[in-house]
Amino acid sequence: MAPIVPPFSAESAQQKVKVAQDLWNTRDPARVSLAYTPDTIWRNRDTFLKGREQVVEFLTKKWAKENGYRLRKELFAFTENKIAVQFFYEWYEDKPDGARQWYRTYGLEDWTFSDDGLMRKRQMSGNDVPIAEEERWFKDGVDVNSVYISEEHL
Repeated sequence: MAPIVPPFSAESAQQKVKVAQDLWNTRDPARVSLAYTPDTIWRNRDTFLKGREQVVEFLTKKWAKENGYRLRKELFAFTENKIAVQFFYEWYEDKPDGARQWYRTYGLEDWTFSDDGLMRKRQMSGNDVPIAEEERWFKDGVDVNSVYISEEHL
């Protein structure tokens, strides 16, 4: 597949979002980092990062904590070299008492791309909501793109 580069159309922006979703669902920090410029700038909630090395370190820690991570991204808006997405992901942590707590993280991202299609800037805001096992959308074996998400969650 040829790189998806700016200027974006509705079709190419949608493709870029789904490629990013699939890449993040690999949970491979080194591979994910290659989608960003070497000097990429990130804000992830209250964490500020610069460069691929910091991205790899951050994602390694993130996915060590967020067990069972499954992500869905949806195109929110786009311009020539920017894309905004809303996303949902689910993960769990095992508590000291042996209980397993699931979470759904809701959030928005703002992406800015260089001319070669690599992301040079990423800003993310998200909120973690505790959910019960029965409330999960992205259970094992489920295609995250096939799950109906109602307007109250969009």
